[in-house]
Amino acid sequence: MIARQALHEAIQYLKQAGCDNARLDAEVLLMHVWGISATQLFTRALDELPENIDVHFQEVLQNRFHRQPIAYITGRKEFWSRDFEISPDVLIPRPETEHLIEEVLKCYPDQDAAYDFAEIGTGSGCIAITLACEYPHANILATDISEKALNIARKNAVKYDVLKRIHFRQGDLYQAFPNELSPLDMLVSNPPYLSLRDMDDIEQELRYEPRIALTDQQDGLSLMRQILSGACRWLKPHGYCLVETGLGGLPEIHKPLILDHPYYDLAGILRGGLYHHEVL
Repeated sequence: MIARQALHEAIQYLKQAGCDNARLDAEVLLMHVWGISATQLFTRALDELPENIDVHFQEVLQNRFHRQPIAYITGRKEFWSRDFEISPDVLIPRPETEHLIEEVLKCYPDQDAAYDFAEIGTGSGCIAITLACEYPHANILATDISEKALNIARKNAVKYDVLKRIHFRQGDLYQAFPNELSPLDMLVSNPPYLSLRDMDDIEQELRYEPRIALTDQQDGLSLMRQILSGACRWLKPHGYCLVETGLGGLPEIHKPLILDHPYYDLAGILRGGLYHHEVL
């Protein structure tokens, strides 16, 4: 079968599954199994598909038909224009999380300074590694409760040659922080912020992602409260704590941590909050 016909049939197949972007999904999957670029996909449209490529293509199409996320099928996802290895052990990086990086850059525009950053719940490491790349003299602590997630993050850190400046530690929230940790300029986190009730209505693709990275099994704000309430112990005076959130909003937090401002995406949707350590 020629590539164009295989692609056409794949698109129709994925439309039956209710995939909103059936054409793009089919193209990405064919490029993935064939090991070609978008330009090559166009120029080789009339080429005969090798039998082994066709077999592999049908296998990954079946996975996508059952709504397995494209990123888990291909094992990669782009974040901040960089390519990250991922697996079902980590949350898939989202474009909206890039707003968190934008907020850090606004707080600390001098990218040559030697800052001390930390991230709770690093997952694939996309946030911590992006910060290490954008701030080449920064030192970063990146923690996660999952050792499997940390293994993925370490691989990504090696890929971008920042492993020497990122200290990965396994543990639950602040339990992973070493006592000798230097006071932080900024603590960031994209914690699980879906409530237990929200989990009843999530789309099929989300059911493939690690539940522990999606929900706190409560109101969606409990882990965020713990992060914010414990932040000042680790922050420098006037240091910042930055958290991503969803429809549940932001929890009420008392001094000495003060909400500097919530931040929104271009559609006006709340994406998180920036807090600072007020010196009393």
